[in-house]
Amino acid sequence: MELDFAAPLLDRPGPWATVCVATGRPAEDTAARRELAARAARDELEAHGADRETREAVHRALTTPAPGGSPAGRVVYATAGQVVLDVPLARAPATDLVDFSALPRLTPLVELAAREPTCLLARVDRTGADFWLRSGTGAHAAGEVSGERWPVHRTASADWSEHHFDRSVEETWERNATVVAEELSRLWRRCGADVVVLAGDPRIRHEVRMRLPGPVRAVTTESEHGSRAAGSGDRGRLDHDVDRVRHDRVREHTLDVLERYRAERAKATGAGPAAAAEGVPALVEAAREHRIAALLIDPDGSDVAREVWVGTDPDQVSDRRTDSAYLGAVRPAPARADDALLRSAAATGAEVLRVDGAEAPAGGLGALLRWAEPAR
Repeated sequence: MELDFAAPLLDRPGPWATVCVATGRPAEDTAARRELAARAARDELEAHGADRETREAVHRALTTPAPGGSPAGRVVYATAGQVVLDVPLARAPATDLVDFSALPRLTPLVELAAREPTCLLARVDRTGADFWLRSGTGAHAAGEVSGERWPVHRTASADWSEHHFDRSVEETWERNATVVAEELSRLWRRCGADVVVLAGDPRIRHEVRMRLPGPVRAVTTESEHGSRAAGSGDRGRLDHDVDRVRHDRVREHTLDVLERYRAERAKATGAGPAAAAEGVPALVEAAREHRIAALLIDPDGSDVAREVWVGTDPDQVSDRRTDSAYLGAVRPAPARADDALLRSAAATGAEVLRVDGAEAPAGGLGALLRWAEPAR
């Protein structure tokens, strides 16, 4: 998971109101239900010491329908009387969260979206394709493309002229498959999807896949379900295939990063430098130096809520208040270690991976680094 969408949260000083709530099924997302949730969040923010303007901004946001249709949940970030970011969630949080602190609480997004890699779905037929982008924060249409519409249907005749016509039909399919493959590749480059799923007409799926550039074809899977036809009855099976592909992708990637992390940690016991860090002091130092490539986090780890000190800049983070002055923090404030490290990850383009239980680093926080530094 990358936190590039959190960029609007990086250039404001805070303090921040973070409200993460479940929105319920679409039929339950009524004005009365939203008002109750908004009022409860506003009251809890007041108990946490949030200013009136910020409380009212959150209340207004939560009483309006969630962006992106009817998601399962949403996370609202507000400061200085303004909602800065309102993120729809594809999965509902197990429990609601209301917080007012120096930094925005990004861990709920890791818990709810880190297992949701971005998927570019293409539903193809003989005349073109429509595209959908699915991520941990919902799904939306990503466009469509059309090729030639005639001739696209074969005949049942054995006549020589009809055989010639059928060859023209197949050539139309092939040209249309080229058009779809080119548009799919363009969308993939633009959105950077982790996986691609091709659904729809079996012959065209194959033709499109064979025309994709190597990097796109390497992350592409075909689904036997799904159709461009209106009212297609196998939408649920297609959704299942997409979810399975996304789950497999993130699992494979997480295992790969963990393997590299463990190999680097093993080096730390020897004489050579290791491109991995574990423990809050080492991670804070790596964050300041922009060395974190992948932040590993277990939200239930013992170190995630450990107190660190932060300034307004993502680089201004220290595990001791006395060090804050050397970093230029005029008014250092206490913050959770996970919030500070996630803010740094968002600012430097680092990846964030959720890991659980025995797979997690000691204390629940670790990082694979961009480069190693010799032991000091």
